Amino acid sequence: MTQTFIPGKDAALEDSIARFQQKLLDLGFHIEEASWLNPVPNVWSVHIRDKECALCFTNGKGATKKAALASALGEYFERLSTNYFFADFWLGETIANGPFVHYPNEKWFPLTENDDVPEGLLDARLRAFYDPENELTGSQLIDLQSGNEARGVCGLPFTRQSDNQTVYIPMNIIGNLYVSNGMSAGNTRNEARVQGLSEVFERYVKNRIIAESISLPEIPAEVMARYPAVMESIATLEAEGFPIFAYDGSLGGKYPVICVVLFNPANGTCFASFGAHPDFGVALERTVTELLQGRGLKDLDVFTPPTFDDEEVAEHTNLETHFIDSSGLISWDLFKQDADYPFTDWSFSGTTEEEFATLMAIFAAEDKEVYIADYEHLGVYACRIIVPGMSDIYPAEDLWLANNNMGSHLREILLSLPGSAWNKEDYLNLIEQLDEEGFDDFTRVRELLGLATGADNGWYTLRVGELKAMLALAGGDLEQALIWTEWTMEFNSSVFSPARANYYRCLQTLLLLSQEDARQPLQYLNAFIKMYGAEAVEAASAALSGEAAFYGLPAVDHDLQAFPAHQSLLKAYDKLQRAKAAYWSK
Repeated sequence: MTQTFIPGKDAALEDSIARFQQKLLDLGFHIEEASWLNPVPNVWSVHIRDKECALCFTNGKGATKKAALASALGEYFERLSTNYFFADFWLGETIANGPFVHYPNEKWFPLTENDDVPEGLLDARLRAFYDPENELTGSQLIDLQSGNEARGVCGLPFTRQSDNQTVYIPMNIIGNLYVSNGMSAGNTRNEARVQGLSEVFERYVKNRIIAESISLPEIPAEVMARYPAVMESIATLEAEGFPIFAYDGSLGGKYPVICVVLFNPANGTCFASFGAHPDFGVALERTVTELLQGRGLKDLDVFTPPTFDDEEVAEHTNLETHFIDSSGLISWDLFKQDADYPFTDWSFSGTTEEEFATLMAIFAAEDKEVYIADYEHLGVYACRIIVPGMSDIYPAEDLWLANNNMGSHLREILLSLPGSAWNKEDYLNLIEQLDEEGFDDFTRVRELLGLATGADNGWYTLRVGELKAMLALAGGDLEQALIWTEWTMEFNSSVFSPARANYYRCLQTLLLLSQEDARQPLQYLNAFIKMYGAEAVEAASAALSGEAAFYGLPAVDHDLQAFPAHQSLLKAYDKLQRAKAAYWSK
């Protein structure tokens, strides 16, 4: 068999692919290649997913088909090993009370009487970083996946690289502030760690360049000429009408980062892609393939125009948008003729062992502590790297303002609403509670509760604002119900099924009619049935009377059997739990 070796990898692509695919089968995961894209020469991307659980998927990119598939499979192991596929979901009572929730080497720290952050979690430097005013509580650090206050705060062991000491970091902090940043899998420990550290630099430098409106130096033509495959990709894009800028993002040779920007003159927008690796050529190739990962040429019209509003560009919400899908704002200053830094023909490359040492030295020079958790329980080396102050995607204040466990205490109450028969005032009191606790009306209830509902029921599109409409109906406050029904129609109708949109039009009409004392509802029944259909009129009438206010929400039991999507997720997690138990019992 042909052996294809590419820079930065410690094994042939063919060997990696065969090994990864066999390991997945051994673990019980059946993966399919769902879609391939090859929009320009030397740029491939693939979407792979679990046949039995559509929520488990990854994308891969590369200069060849094999490189893209190896990339996708590596990312799949990265996300399985770090449990990232399950980061947004409640795992249910059985797992929450099982021998372990995340890993057998996790440690639980019981809540204290005064709800301080329990002793033994974090080190002094981390405490000062996350909680400088000493305001954080233990209950704020309960993980979403278990929601188990009785058990306490779950800490995962990380190795502090400066002295190899073990530090326990709350799963809650990892999930809320770092999401997928700094995760990697690879053929060897050093290969994966280099990739994870490179990703940290990529995101950190990208945020600095965007937020500070830094002007970057273009990569000279003679340097670009060393990489003919990349040049061919760029030439094809430019021939299709998309001008390309290739920039040195190293900020004076300090970081192994490249930036490539695509202009779309057809609608005046631009898209900046960033990539990082100790090898200049690998970083450049990654940046160009990232530009088109999961995108055909017809998908390059969804970005934003450059702007002179540097304040808006620097806002954290804009940087978060760049992390999610790179569609955030970019300053015109990025493209200034006179760059803020000279071009540097940098190279940090060597063996993966040397590259790891080189990258760690950069963090040390900046006085940044690096914490690494290594995972080998799936037979493939993976890691999660945290560098506080550099790898954070969300600010520490989100532990107070947007903690993913904020709705956990409401899960049982909200899931019990369909078919409930409370006193009317109790429904209205719940609206007040939602207001008092500061829940955003736009928040999807399934995300608040950590549920995979599937798209075939009302829970999927239910937002807090729509829930308030239902609660007002159940509580008999028709004026408030009309306000929230109209809010729902304005802000949620684009994601509704035709039947659900029709129901809300009918409900709005009935609510408006209920305010008309001089009009007789029966006089309009025939017209309403012809306009909305008998089924919608019946459902809206039942909601109006308070009999059946929770339209389209199936009743949900403690085991969440009403949500097949959640069940498939738990089955996938069970496969991982068995692999972890077997590995740690050796």
